[in-house]
Amino acid sequence: MKNLLFLFFFITFSNLIFSQEINVDSLKINQLNEVVLTAQIEPQSLKKSVHNVKVISAEDIANLGANNLGDILNQYINITVRPSSSSGKSTVSMFGLDGGYFKILVDNVPLVNENGLGNNTDLSQINLNDIEQIEIIEGSMGVTHGANAVSGVLNIITKKSTKEKWNITATVQEETVGKEFALFEEGRHIQNLKISHNINDNWFVNLGSNRNDFKGFLGDRNGKDYTINDGTRGYNWLPKEQWQNNALLSYKKNQFRVFYKFEWLDEVIDFYGSAAQSGFNTQYGSYKYGDDERYYSTRFYHHLNAVGKLYNQLNYNISFSHQYQKREVEAYRYNISDDVELNNSKQKDQSMEVFYSIGTLSNFFKTKKVDFQLGYEAVKNNGFAIVDEEDNQKKNVYKNIDNIDFFAISEINVSESFSVRPGARYSFQSLFENQYAISLGNRLLLPKRYEVRASIGKSYRTPTFNELYTQIIFDGHYFVGNEDLIPETSTSYEASIKKRFDLTQKVDLKSNFNVSYLNVDDRITSALTGFEGATPIYEYINISKFKSINFALSNAIQSENWKFSLGGSLTGISRTIENLEFVSDDEFLYNFNLNSSISYTVPKWKTTFSTYYKFTGKTQQYLSTTDGYVLSEIEPYSWLDASTRKLFYNDRIELTIGARNLLDINNVNQSNLNQGAGHAVSSQVLLAYGRSYFLKLTYNLNF
Repeated sequence: MKNLLFLFFFITFSNLIFSQEINVDSLKINQLNEVVLTAQIEPQSLKKSVHNVKVISAEDIANLGANNLGDILNQYINITVRPSSSSGKSTVSMFGLDGGYFKILVDNVPLVNENGLGNNTDLSQINLNDIEQIEIIEGSMGVTHGANAVSGVLNIITKKSTKEKWNITATVQEETVGKEFALFEEGRHIQNLKISHNINDNWFVNLGSNRNDFKGFLGDRNGKDYTINDGTRGYNWLPKEQWQNNALLSYKKNQFRVFYKFEWLDEVIDFYGSAAQSGFNTQYGSYKYGDDERYYSTRFYHHLNAVGKLYNQLNYNISFSHQYQKREVEAYRYNISDDVELNNSKQKDQSMEVFYSIGTLSNFFKTKKVDFQLGYEAVKNNGFAIVDEEDNQKKNVYKNIDNIDFFAISEINVSESFSVRPGARYSFQSLFENQYAISLGNRLLLPKRYEVRASIGKSYRTPTFNELYTQIIFDGHYFVGNEDLIPETSTSYEASIKKRFDLTQKVDLKSNFNVSYLNVDDRITSALTGFEGATPIYEYINISKFKSINFALSNAIQSENWKFSLGGSLTGISRTIENLEFVSDDEFLYNFNLNSSISYTVPKWKTTFSTYYKFTGKTQQYLSTTDGYVLSEIEPYSWLDASTRKLFYNDRIELTIGARNLLDINNVNQSNLNQGAGHAVSSQVLLAYGRSYFLKLTYNLNF
């Protein structure tokens, strides 16, 4: 590790010297159109950013016909989307680390869920209809975004203006779920309405409502009204209905801008037990019933942001946010014979309320050579959960997890071609020892349109509410949290080189090669720590280590009508996991990913044809068993989406038709290779519900 540090600073110092010798006039670099906001002191072009930022535009989202964020992220290398058929949620992992290490923000504010803030976010609960662009930065971002930004951050930038006086958009989308579709009873049905209005030169208002009705996927199941007790009642993928409503009010005058945004999410997921049992009472006589549940999720999101100047020089940007999300569970007996619900019982089992504020001051110096930013972040988390104790007893847990952070970032433009960006953050924690994060990045522009970037960052992840307070204790099961957990710490290194080529006057090629290394210490793992009689006790403890190394190459060719991309990555992951008796192997296990996309626009037809392909190679990891650690392998698979988008009637009507999962992926095999016993046991991972088709129709009225 010391050698890597030495190499990093040697490269930085060499770049500093070399940059003085570059003739700036020789740098004939075209300015990129993309302007990025995430982790920048001020909004700036993609080329000038010290960080490697991936930008997903509103046009990219429209071409995909995506109905949730998972549909978008599923196309990108180094990102794995894991949908759950049992919970209805979709989460993201990067470099082999789950969503607890990857932070999702909306307009630079982390998004709440029942378990925390910004992490383990359900991708299906994010509204896509007001997105201007999505920005992704890989690697440690602890200085700018605090706790749990270990593997990267994703920032959703929403629309806050429109060119027209009035903009009214209405959308309907119909989608099959595998082969299943009916207008009201099967498939997915989406409706959206958005109204935007420039009241005058200063005031703007936006109102929107979105309904996403997923009727579930039967597969080899027989639905809720099935009365034969053969274990096939219910759904393979649970039905889910979402309502998302939002409002935005903004004001701008001269250099002052302020907006208030509100969003309300209401989600209902239906679970139907697999058994169809027999019952009797005096009112209904003999009847068939199932023990069913309904899960309600509700989220309220408030965000007030103000941007302006102090003393005609200092730039300030300050946000206040209040967010609340809860989950309620309603258990009931469903009388299948008479279509009646009996013995309904509803209670809240999880919630998180967050008061959040972040603010920055910048532009302390009039020179363009140096920019400096001071900032703070204040977080107050009020968490609640119901946990299971011994003897089938329930316990309510109320806990606060708070922190106040201060950070400073400087960007030093040594020359027009070379920039250095050091940063540091110190976090005052209410439950844990105080934490810190540091980073150093640089960017060097070389002749012939080369861009070189290198960075090092040290960050941390704090234990989640579940890891601290989980209790699941009943016959044969003993899983508990640990209030003595300490934060995980991590160090990441990254270097990249980007080159732009003019293949012809109208064809441009961008190629980027990236190498990164991430090390996580004191990783939290549920480990075997003892026995209660014959029942093994599993407890969260700081015992594991994690390392990953990643090599990624991406290429993008663009002309007036064509866009083509091709990328690949090779990721090696080493996990050291311990429990009471066994230690896993710490060898690096490698995974290869490949993605490609192509789109072609026919201006005369106002039509765009798009295709997206991703290959996910064999995934390996060690799993704990009573005999030791077993190497598990998930077989490789490919994913292919395609769509056609056409504009009609002076661009007022937009029609998109397409197909997801054209290769018809459902389950992939997972083998558990028992090295000691020398035999393999296979199971299956449910990834999707097969090939689906969609039609999306949008009407735009601008005046």
